[in-house]
Amino acid sequence: MAPPNLNVQRYSPTTMWDSTPLFQFGDMQEIIQNFVRVHVDAPGMEEGAPVFPLGYQYPSLDQLADMIPCILQYLNFSTIIGVGVGAGAYILSRYALSHPDSVEGLVLINIDPNAKGWMDWAAHKLTGLTSSIPEMILGHLFSQEEISGNSELIQKYRNTITHAPNLENIELYWNSYNNRRDLNLERGGEITLKCPVMLVVGDQAPHEDAVVECNSKLDPTQTSFLKMADSGGQPQLTQPGKLTEAFKYFLQGMGYMASSCMTRLSRSRTASLTSAASIDGNRSRSRTLSQSSESGTLPSGPPEHTMEVSC
Repeated sequence: MAPPNLNVQRYSPTTMWDSTPLFQFGDMQEIIQNFVRVHVDAPGMEEGAPVFPLGYQYPSLDQLADMIPCILQYLNFSTIIGVGVGAGAYILSRYALSHPDSVEGLVLINIDPNAKGWMDWAAHKLTGLTSSIPEMILGHLFSQEEISGNSELIQKYRNTITHAPNLENIELYWNSYNNRRDLNLERGGEITLKCPVMLVVGDQAPHEDAVVECNSKLDPTQTSFLKMADSGGQPQLTQPGKLTEAFKYFLQGMGYMASSCMTRLSRSRTASLTSAASIDGNRSRSRTLSQSSESGTLPSGPPEHTMEVSC
């Protein structure tokens, strides 16, 4: 049986998931061939999901994180490399804090580790009086410049959210995200992410300050910060090539895919990168996303596991 209240989709190493440009991207197929990939939808977010009954108590993000162990047990996974965007990034981080031994690495796009403050709550309430749920979500996903430009991508997302048959479920998930607790991350403290982490945010994105703050709270020897130019609020949609290349460097730094050929970032000067290096036991973990390729030891055995948590 699958874990309750969760939509879990498992993919073989050669299967392509057709719901996101990042995993559709041609260069990403090299990664997919080396890893078993799983996508997890939050309750009621999967395609064709029925609307929850009136009064349904939607799980908190903490409760969603607490569901991950039963997913891993169901799939017989001992460790994962997590990839999450927004709420998904928060959920994976919350899980990694409580189960550090089962998380080899995290790619966190647009993460906000902080609970909403009083000023944030006031602004949220005022916005709610004048804006619809779809417009509020668009404001969360994209920069004001992108929304004002009303590009094809913005029009597509506005139409998709506005006409979503499970819009009531989306609103419940949105409310859970806005009621998240502070992760209380502290550099050098007990509460911190102990695995390699790649933080990703677009330039001028709504989440830029939050991701920068998150970077300041994590171990610099384990954390890479990627601020992507010309990518707006959703770099996985607008710059899948550059993000794929950075993901490969990240995996190489963990000792995977040592023979992968890197070309895109070596030609590009638009990505703003900060990095560090560390030694973990007898294995060197290079954390530098540089203009040259890296080397490492390719682990033997079956493909490793990646888990995506939808935002």
